[in-house]
Amino acid sequence: MTVRRVMGIETEYGVLQPGRPLANPMLMSSQVVTTYRALIRADGERGKARWDYDDEDPLQDARGFHVPRASAHPSMLTDDPANPAPSGPLPGSSATAAQELARPTTEEYDDPSAANVILTNGARLYVDHAHPEYSSPEVTNPRDGVCWDVAGERIMLAASRGLADVGIDVVLYKNNCDGKGASYGTHENYLVERSVPFSLLVDLLTPFLVTRQVFAGSGRVGLGQNGSRDGFQISQRADYIEAEVGLETTLRRPIVNTRDEPHADRRRWRRLHLILGDANLFETATYLKLATTSLVLWVLEQAEVLGSIHQELAGLRLRDPVGDVRLVSRDLDLSAPLELADGRALTALEIQQRYLDAVERGLALVGSADAQTDEAMARWRSVIDRLAADRDSCARDVEWVAKLRLLEGLRRREGIDWGHPRLAAMDLQWSDVRPERSIYQRMLAAGAVERLTDERVVTQAIQHAPEDTRAFFRGEVVARYGPQVCAASWDSVIFDVEGAASLQRVPMLDPLRGTRSHIGALLDASPDAAALLNGLAGPGQ
Repeated sequence: MTVRRVMGIETEYGVLQPGRPLANPMLMSSQVVTTYRALIRADGERGKARWDYDDEDPLQDARGFHVPRASAHPSMLTDDPANPAPSGPLPGSSATAAQELARPTTEEYDDPSAANVILTNGARLYVDHAHPEYSSPEVTNPRDGVCWDVAGERIMLAASRGLADVGIDVVLYKNNCDGKGASYGTHENYLVERSVPFSLLVDLLTPFLVTRQVFAGSGRVGLGQNGSRDGFQISQRADYIEAEVGLETTLRRPIVNTRDEPHADRRRWRRLHLILGDANLFETATYLKLATTSLVLWVLEQAEVLGSIHQELAGLRLRDPVGDVRLVSRDLDLSAPLELADGRALTALEIQQRYLDAVERGLALVGSADAQTDEAMARWRSVIDRLAADRDSCARDVEWVAKLRLLEGLRRREGIDWGHPRLAAMDLQWSDVRPERSIYQRMLAAGAVERLTDERVVTQAIQHAPEDTRAFFRGEVVARYGPQVCAASWDSVIFDVEGAASLQRVPMLDPLRGTRSHIGALLDASPDAAALLNGLAGPGQ
């Protein structure tokens, strides 16, 4: 048993121009992305690859139906409007041999408003609605998830610095709300076996997701979507969750999102897309969020062996899960009872303890765990025990606890209440990507926060992809053959080789192929994209 699974994080960053409250966020976001694109091109020609939307279908619902395009909210249409989904699944499941595509009948050009960059670390940097978004490459474990998430913070900082160098002052924040009623997301993605019924995922995962904010919340000043009521709460996203399940991501946001867009072989996998989590600066919070969710998903995938544990988890169904998201977020003492569907009541910590116990029993039944799983279990157990015994003992590894301690200290010293604007300003400053302005970065520099990465590893992750997923292939071909890569997506790369009669698409529907061990030797032996494509057509690839 292992905590290992394909996972990743998409983070939309808050964007602000000091002194210009009415500045256009879409323009600022485009400036962020295009500036970073210019910075990396200055280091070497990396091409102008566009995003390939061919296999994207944001209107396919995991509950078994397809939403008519005409009835979908515009914010849901994340595919290419010129070639709307569904365009049909890519053939094959894990083949890497190239497939021929017709060349465009009209000349394509580099539209600066279509701000999108495919990075050499396998990530995507683009404008999502009115925010710059960093979508991390696929990783296989929570520690790597942390590393490439922090790499995104450094990329956003570089873009902000680049804008400042040309006299444009755009400040970026790794948070989830602007204090005026708007929220932007930090979405998690987990590859799950499609044999697990989606209804089972919803039923057995929901109580865990509602309550995991006790260790994964980043803290927020203000109550209500527009922050008009005074107070502090555990989660930045809680007030914006309005449904238990649903396809939307910008309205009626659900606990469990139903978008059925696996970016992989849909016969084998589904991508669980979660939008209720906070943007975390604490690396330990990001780690725990990814690790514990992956462990619970493992239990849900073991129906034949762990059926009795499934029955126990079914007993944790909440009577009002949507209301409980907000209830838990406001429960700073971690003592509020949540009413279960069967009439019992448990606190959020008690529910988390039940899930922890369930995973431990599953491990005992299945056999030994690997070192990464042992670490994840130990950290989960430790944080639950310490939150129950002494909340403030978690100030080094639980973000909302650290933020609350800092703000409570200021309130005592200055004699101010939660409605004071200075507290809201500090909440915002906490998440500033600039180290000289960020409260979090100051705490990190002072050794008051636990780190799981180091800058040497993060610097590598800015430039290079994880070596054990298909992100390695995506990142390497962009780095090595950038001018010959005309488009890419999570599950394909399209090459435009000089002299070839057509474009060549290489499908990557298996996220665990295209790794260094699988393709590294061929890449090293291929001086150009034509040689690579010839090699991919050979036996064994």
